[in-house]
Amino acid sequence: MSDKPETSSKNTVQHQDPANEIRYVNLYEAADKIYTRRITGFYQRLRRYTGIPLLLGYLLMPWLVIDGRPAMLFDLPERKFHILSLTFWPHDGMLLAFLLIIAAFALFTVTVLVGRVWCGFTCPQTVWTQMFIWAEHFCQGDRNKRMKLDAGPWNAEKILRKTGTHTIWLAISLITALTFVGYFFPIRGLIYDLVTFQSDLAPAFWVVFFAGATYMNAGFLREQVCKYMCPYARFQSVMYDRDTLTVFYNYKRGENRGPRKPNEDYKAKGLGDCIDCSWCVQVCPVDIDIRDGLQPDCIDCGLCVDACNTVMDKMGYERGLISFTTEEAIETGKSNVFRPRLVGYAFILLAMISVFVYTISTRVPVGMEVLRDRGVRMYRVAGDEIQNVYTIKINNMDRHGHVFDVAVTGSYSFELKGYRPSEVAEGDILTVPVRVTVKRSELKDVQTPIIITVQSRENPDVRASHSTSFIGPASGAR
Repeated sequence: MSDKPETSSKNTVQHQDPANEIRYVNLYEAADKIYTRRITGFYQRLRRYTGIPLLLGYLLMPWLVIDGRPAMLFDLPERKFHILSLTFWPHDGMLLAFLLIIAAFALFTVTVLVGRVWCGFTCPQTVWTQMFIWAEHFCQGDRNKRMKLDAGPWNAEKILRKTGTHTIWLAISLITALTFVGYFFPIRGLIYDLVTFQSDLAPAFWVVFFAGATYMNAGFLREQVCKYMCPYARFQSVMYDRDTLTVFYNYKRGENRGPRKPNEDYKAKGLGDCIDCSWCVQVCPVDIDIRDGLQPDCIDCGLCVDACNTVMDKMGYERGLISFTTEEAIETGKSNVFRPRLVGYAFILLAMISVFVYTISTRVPVGMEVLRDRGVRMYRVAGDEIQNVYTIKINNMDRHGHVFDVAVTGSYSFELKGYRPSEVAEGDILTVPVRVTVKRSELKDVQTPIIITVQSRENPDVRASHSTSFIGPASGAR
């Protein structure tokens, strides 16, 4: 149980008093490679249960077809964004902005409750890094074998194992890149064009770019992304409080640390439950010691919890020396989960989600603009009729073509003339001038509000209305 990681070489200056040790760290020094120990436990299984469905959803979504097109396709050249059975257009950008605000607020709410579990369980950087680490375990063995392999000379075995590792890395990176680009180009055509060397430069470039980015981020940068590139760790401290559920080391129970033999009366020697095995450090993907307290680099992945529980089981001690708990629980033994701050966040989040769902569910896939003729002659007199001329623009934002009928309503018996119903294809805009007439003897006001409505013949729910005004001669008023 005394398997400890090798100490990294850093420039340090020690004073006579070890408690006042001062360390100088060269910021330009290359970071030491992290060799993580493979561990099993509850949180490892939980990561699989949460990560695998999300990963499968990401990989399979571009292949699903709804109404003859991919279930999710962001068609930038056509300015169409197909998401399941809905199609969004550039003027729906406010919905996207609202959705991003909801996602950010949900992240903040979850952080207040359970810390950085997003980072530890579902963040793409974490998920892909774990897949790359699995490839290292599969090809090169566990921690000690990898360290020995890297320290040894290059030979046939080392070349074979390293080649196998990087081959799996490249395969994962290529699949990741093809899938991601498949959200912007139909993936079946994309793969066919790439295989037959008929692809345009743009999709080929982005496949290579994202494959390289995945290979670098998950293969080499890893914890550097979490420590220095991700802004989440920088502002998480303003969302934490003493009742935030996160990974903590129970120093009251664990100190003082030290090795001991099983079944030994270690408490008589003034020792705590921590045997200083350093397994919690060896399994950490960001190379921190959770026993030093809460740190911004911690991603709440729970690996140190599984490692410590494994050691506690071997020693016959109670589990939970390292656990998901709160600072208040460690200090006082009590914790307040449903505090006003969290309840307020949850209420606002629920209200925002409700408004967004209502907006999407009541969204009508047809746009309409009405422009009244504002020339010198704002109205026309033809016999016993008063006419106003309007230009109607009908924007069909549905996934199907529609034939639209146009009607006008108001305080008098208005009639619409000059419009011939015709099919408006998906994504097309029909611009047509129309005349609205009313009998001169019936018109009583100079300006009368009217409503012009367009409605699909195929689906009456696809309809839109626009309010405007009808102008008549001043002499017509009585």
